[in-house]
Amino acid sequence: MEVPLNPIGREEIHRLESILLFATLFRPEVIDLIKDPAERLTWVDSLAVAAGAIAREKAGMIPSEIAEELGRTEATIRKHLKGETKAGQLVRETYDLIKQGKLDDLVRNVEVLSRGGQLVTMEEYEKLKKEKEELEEKVRALEEENHELKAKLENVKEILSDTLEKVRKIEELL
Repeated sequence: MEVPLNPIGREEIHRLESILLFATLFRPEVIDLIKDPAERLTWVDSLAVAAGAIAREKAGMIPSEIAEELGRTEATIRKHLKGETKAGQLVRETYDLIKQGKLDDLVRNVEVLSRGGQLVTMEEYEKLKKEKEELEEKVRALEEENHELKAKLENVKEILSDTLEKVRKIEELL
């Protein structure tokens, strides 16, 4: 996918903004930040504003124009652009990674999965998947062992029943 690093026109600005937001949202450290439902909306909003500000800055817009277009104060826009906010820092880092040609790495490293309403990294997903497979194998082994033990128990019950029957016959004879 071609990323317009210095967008020209609205379409390219929106494309860069979307890519910056998406790639930033799914960085493992950001996923950790947005796991808390109480903080999620604030983080997503801040990241969206920072992504919009940086995309517009790269298109040559000045902070006052960006602020007007995004409906935020010029001070807020300046803070995002200068990296004085965590969201601004994260989006700027994402831009730098994309500029270095690492967009595919950013996207490949993370897969969005819902697990009780939480997002997990691809690495965590693979770890959990492996752990699940190991547990399923243990369950199969235990079920097999349980089946064998039940068969042995039935065998013991039969032997006890036969022995009890023999004891009764002996008692009758006595």
